Amino acid sequence: MDCRVKAFIRKLENLSISDYHGLSSPGLTCYLNSVLQVLFMTEDFREAVKSKYSTNIDLHLRELFVGLERTESETNHITKKLGITDVYEQRDAAEYFEKILCETSPEASKIFKGDLNHKTTCLVCEKSSESKSGFWILPLAVDDSRRKTVNVKQGLEGFFRVQNVCGDNQIYCESCKEKQDAAIECKMTQCPDVLTLLLKRFTFDYKQSRYVKLYNRVAVARHLHIANCRYNLYAVVHHWGDLTGGHYTADIKSFETGDWYSFNDSVVKRVGQLFEPGDDCLRSCTAYLLMYRKVNE
Repeated sequence: MDCRVKAFIRKLENLSISDYHGLSSPGLTCYLNSVLQVLFMTEDFREAVKSKYSTNIDLHLRELFVGLERTESETNHITKKLGITDVYEQRDAAEYFEKILCETSPEASKIFKGDLNHKTTCLVCEKSSESKSGFWILPLAVDDSRRKTVNVKQGLEGFFRVQNVCGDNQIYCESCKEKQDAAIECKMTQCPDVLTLLLKRFTFDYKQSRYVKLYNRVAVARHLHIANCRYNLYAVVHHWGDLTGGHYTADIKSFETGDWYSFNDSVVKRVGQLFEPGDDCLRSCTAYLLMYRKVNE
């Protein structure tokens, strides 16, 4: 084969051609763009907002998604609907992910909804009380040591580990009629179709008297097993930079092509595979939100 032909083939193979389109947004609303692309690339959610069971925001999402299937689209209507007036103010992607789900019709948002059961046991009288709550996101602690790699699997195990509280954190016991040491346990009673994890990279530094970002490397598992359910990673929302000048992007695996794509506002690039061959763990200093889809076995 002619060397020029071989060179041309190599050039074609290295071209970053995308099957998807970016978002044109006002100001600095990358936090919104990243989660909108995650929702668009979630098949069940995309189809649900097109159904007849629609809220006001569903209509705007439907309009946006229909546009994204053809070309680069604008987010002006969604921005206004969410009450974003200062488009140059830095905001939290997780906050707006939850806000969109809260305002979306239950038929669309239910795939992200899970339920937790909270059990509190008094360590004196051993009486227990239980309560239930729904969730969109599970927060996982990030160690404040830069030298330590945070493991998502271990963080998830820590979230559900029994916690003993004492001292200033004692809990009022109805049976003892006073605050007592207690054991707190949390269990997932309903597994969502899409499990969303938040890596708590933003914390308050008491020495500096301000919030700071933690840059720890995180070992992100490709697969998770929780409450007898298996999940596969399909989206990662990244936060780059610090609290004052950060930027959000998203890496998302397409349910249509099976490839991973990088979404950076108006720019979308196909990256092929996110994980190295034979590696079931992605190590990242920027991963912030992780979305896992439940595998139906």
